[in-house]
Amino acid sequence: MEKSTRSGLLLCALAGGLAAVGYFAFLRPRHLRWGATDEEVREVLPGDAWIPGARMSATHAVTIHASAEDVWPWIVQIGQNKAGFYSYTFLENLLGCEMENASEVHPEWQSLRIGDEVYFHPDFPPAVIVELVKNKHLVIGSDLDKADPSTWSFVLKDLGHGYSRLIVRLRARTHAGLARLGELAALEPAHFIMERKMMLTIKHLAEERSTQLAMSLGASR
Repeated sequence: MEKSTRSGLLLCALAGGLAAVGYFAFLRPRHLRWGATDEEVREVLPGDAWIPGARMSATHAVTIHASAEDVWPWIVQIGQNKAGFYSYTFLENLLGCEMENASEVHPEWQSLRIGDEVYFHPDFPPAVIVELVKNKHLVIGSDLDKADPSTWSFVLKDLGHGYSRLIVRLRARTHAGLARLGELAALEPAHFIMERKMMLTIKHLAEERSTQLAMSLGASR
C-alpha cells in the first residue's frame, strides 16, 4: 500500500473517530431530550412501566398555546391509515409508507380505545394502544411480547391560561452488539428529526384551530 493511500485512510479514520466523539458527547445527549426540562427527563411517565429495562429513552417536549383538550384530537387520530404522523411524508413515502398528513380534525377518528391498532406501514404489523386517558395521555406499544419491545407515549399537561405541554417519550429495549451501533448511528437521529417535525406540526395545527374556535365563539356573541 502506498504511503499516500495509508495517510488518506488514517485521516478518514481520524475524521470518523472525531465525528463519532462529537455525536456521542454533544449531539446525542441533546437530541434525546430536545425541549424537555431536567424534571421532565427524570419524571416517570405513563408507559414507562411496560419496559423497565429500556436501553434507549428519548424525551421530547414542546409548549403549545392551546389547551390539552384542544391538542388531544390531533394526537388521537395519528396513524398511517388515518391522519398520518404530521411529519415529513416525502421521506416516509420513500419507504413505502403511503402516508398522507391530515390538516383538520376528523370526527370519525376520535373514538380510540385500548387495544386499537396503530399502523406505521401498510405492509408491517401494527402497534397497539396499551394506555389511554382522554386529554391526558396515550401510549402505543410495539412488540411488547418480544425481545425488543418499545413504547411511544404522548403526555399532555394543561398549564392553564390556554397553554399546555406536550411530552413525547420513546422507550425501547433495543438490540445489542453491532445492531445497537446501527440504531445509534441511524435510527435515533432519524427518529428525532421525524418526531420534532411531528410535534411542531401538532403545535401549529392545535394553535391555529384553537384561535379559529375562539374567534368563532367571539363572533357568535
